[in-house]
Amino acid sequence: MRASQDQLIRPGGRRRVFAAGLLAVALAFTSACTDGDGGKPSSWHGGGENPAPKAAATISEPAADAKDVPASTGVTFTTKDAVETAVELKDAAGKAVEGALAKDGKSWLPAGALAYGTSYTATVTAKGDDGRPATATSTFTTMAKPGNQVRVSSFLGDNQVVGVGMPLIVKFSRAIPEDYRDDVQRRMSVTSTPVQEGIWHWVSPTEIRYRPKEFWKPDSKVSYRVQAGGLPMGAGWYGRADLSVDVKIGAAVVMTVDNKTKRMTVTRNGSVIKTIPVSLGKKSTPSSSGTMVVIEKLRKTVFDTFEELGPEEGYRTKIDFAQRLTWGGEFIHAAPWSEGQQGTTNVSHGCVNVSMANGDWLFKNTQIGDPITVKGTERKLQNGNGWTDWNMSWDEYVKGSALPYEPPADPDAATPTPAGTVTPSPTPTA
Repeated sequence: MRASQDQLIRPGGRRRVFAAGLLAVALAFTSACTDGDGGKPSSWHGGGENPAPKAAATISEPAADAKDVPASTGVTFTTKDAVETAVELKDAAGKAVEGALAKDGKSWLPAGALAYGTSYTATVTAKGDDGRPATATSTFTTMAKPGNQVRVSSFLGDNQVVGVGMPLIVKFSRAIPEDYRDDVQRRMSVTSTPVQEGIWHWVSPTEIRYRPKEFWKPDSKVSYRVQAGGLPMGAGWYGRADLSVDVKIGAAVVMTVDNKTKRMTVTRNGSVIKTIPVSLGKKSTPSSSGTMVVIEKLRKTVFDTFEELGPEEGYRTKIDFAQRLTWGGEFIHAAPWSEGQQGTTNVSHGCVNVSMANGDWLFKNTQIGDPITVKGTERKLQNGNGWTDWNMSWDEYVKGSALPYEPPADPDAATPTPAGTVTPSPTPTA
């Protein structure tokens, strides 16, 4: 049988086409790996470097290679086009330092003061929506331990139970200059369960207090912290150490005294539990009208007013069940000598007089920090004469903050003695 022309030439044709295909593949492979300048990668074929991350990060403080950095330092940074940011701080041995991002997301604070004279490396990692991380690093060295250190102390001690009107009181062993108070206040935090809105208020250059907008909710847990260790406090002085205190708020025991009726009404968690006849200050020595807080409780004490009132008006008297309300000497106390006038006539030197039985009852049912409001007397309470934090309106109190007040978006969902004497727990000092 005679083969057709197609059958005769096809085998050879296939071999020629296959060889040409191999040559084309070889040429394509060569062009993908090199360009025409001697074998350099050709980026337009995908063989170049990965594209730069969309996000970027920069550390502004501490600066790279900085020396003598305060031990209180945090890490301040900026990011661009970041959907996720992480901060890490490690010492020279690679040990990580615990800390957290600030609410504004622009800084990071360590959980405690850094060690003096130690090298640390901060790393900020920003990741954009492309998933590629960008990092910034800064290695710095903290200062040597300073010789001038400011002690920080709290009036309250850990696990103390206090009343719903108790302000949180922090004192400094040296006056804090006005232009440093905002930095100090930034390192002060309060957390409570349940969450309650509040603010710090500078009473003096050496004392700052915190109160919620309304009385503390009963049975709250409150924790407050001052990250003062290594913190610059002006004129070459630095905070000595951090301070943390945890307290508990007791029942809402609130006392109200009306001069018109000469009665004290006592409520617990909103319900009236007792009404007590009282005698307030006579006209020459009136009681103060305003909202005060129980400062201290003395089962037995002696009132000596000779130095204050002179030999004619002064007296020295033993007192039972005394509860201090002002630095000027106003107390709630038992006064058996005025029981005949209690409920009808004011005869005291400014104190709230009650009977021995009612004094005993009050002493057993109140605690440091319980509020008392006196109404209708001839004299107004002077702010500063005791813990008068609740004698100011909220707007007035806010003005004592060194930082602008920022109300929470949703306060309800936002972000705690010798025999015969009741005294505060041992005072924590940093």
